[in-house]
Amino acid sequence: MKHSKAFLIASLLIFYASSVFSQKYKTASDTVKLNEEYVSVSNDIAELTSKLTIAKNNMPGYQTKAGDANSDAQSSANASSKQASRATNGDIGDAKNAKKKANKAYSNAQDARDAGNKVKRQDKKIADLNSQLEKKQARLRELDDMKLAIVNKSL
Repeated sequence: MKHSKAFLIASLLIFYASSVFSQKYKTASDTVKLNEEYVSVSNDIAELTSKLTIAKNNMPGYQTKAGDANSDAQSSANASSKQASRATNGDIGDAKNAKKKANKAYSNAQDARDAGNKVKRQDKKIADLNSQLEKKQARLRELDDMKLAIVNKSL
């Protein structure tokens, strides 16, 4: 029982002290480096925010193109199907037309797939930018805490 209490107290002390020791910038002489990193992180946040805004603004265009490509693929597949049914009872000219429509339907289906992939890539890009932005904002908060610790230490 005594050992577990001592272990618990030691663990708590280490836990609370670790936040102080984990600081990269601890003294007033480190403020220049801290400020440089602070400016760098702030600039990174601004850049990531602008990239994220651009990516979000481009997303409706990608979604519209994907929707249009899907409807084109559907309509050309229907036309190809109708032409194929005509070709079964028709002559060679009907068969050639059916083949052309089938090739067009296949091409449109590939375009629809590509447009869908672009939407997925844009979603992934937005998620990645959000993740990077959250990390930079967390680092900025850490730097703010370090600044506050230095100020409080010097008072």
